[in-house]
Amino acid sequence: MQIRLAFENDIPALSRLLYQTIDVHAHARPDLFKVGTKKYTDEKLKEIVSDSNTPVFVAEEEGEMLGYAFCVFQKFQSDPVLTNVKTMRIDDICVDERYRRRKIGTQLYRFVLSFAKTLGCYNVTLNVWACNQSALRFYESCGLRVQKIGLETVLN
Repeated sequence: MQIRLAFENDIPALSRLLYQTIDVHAHARPDLFKVGTKKYTDEKLKEIVSDSNTPVFVAEEEGEMLGYAFCVFQKFQSDPVLTNVKTMRIDDICVDERYRRRKIGTQLYRFVLSFAKTLGCYNVTLNVWACNQSALRFYESCGLRVQKIGLETVLN
């Protein structure tokens, strides 16, 4: 298996996995997520993979995409309350449902850590939906700890 930056010709495979990601969330929170959708249009994916501030890493083996990590660089400079830090935020990690439990997600995460460290990032952050318990367990097994907590009240 190798991990590399995504290119425009990876968009069909990225799209296939993006549908899997939303399916997990739509199953857990049908009140918030629409079944059969994906987070980004193909046009938006073209923008993302061509922008160095939003690196997308793909894990592949023998030409087959096994998983991805969408990332975003964030800089907090001259913020009135936050120190000047450069952060790599993981926007989304997905491993193809056919290849889960093979440490592909762990390897993607470690690759992101190494990449971020090489580029001088202070930390790597991400958000996880509370309803996605398998993702939460995975991230905790990688050593991530709670940084902040979002809360909600559903009003209907």
